[in-house]
Amino acid sequence: METPSDWEDRLARWQNELELFEQLDEAPWVTLAKAEAETGVSRSALRSWYRNGEIQSRLADGPNGPQRLVRLDAVIERAAASPRIQRRAEREVSLEAQVTLLRHRVDQLELRLAALERK
Repeated sequence: METPSDWEDRLARWQNELELFEQLDEAPWVTLAKAEAETGVSRSALRSWYRNGEIQSRLADGPNGPQRLVRLDAVIERAAASPRIQRRAEREVSLEAQVTLLRHRVDQLELRLAALERK
């Protein structure tokens, strides 16, 4: 039987693996829940996008079994191309959330610039 300590260790290992994925890739891979929370795009839209090949996704072992991950920057770019999502986002996303999205985008651009400067 799994103890609370075993569960916490398993969860911590999974979170460490996600952080390693983010460090290895230029753009972070996030769970659908995190992508939804950070961009305001519904999970059903995210599922449709990766099933249609509009964004990349992959499965990673999670604490409760396989977990679907997507690239956050791809979700942001795809959402920006959707007039319907943009209208909904303008209505629903608070100023604070918009600032968070912009900060993330700036961070990603800084990483890309640093990678180009190293070449």
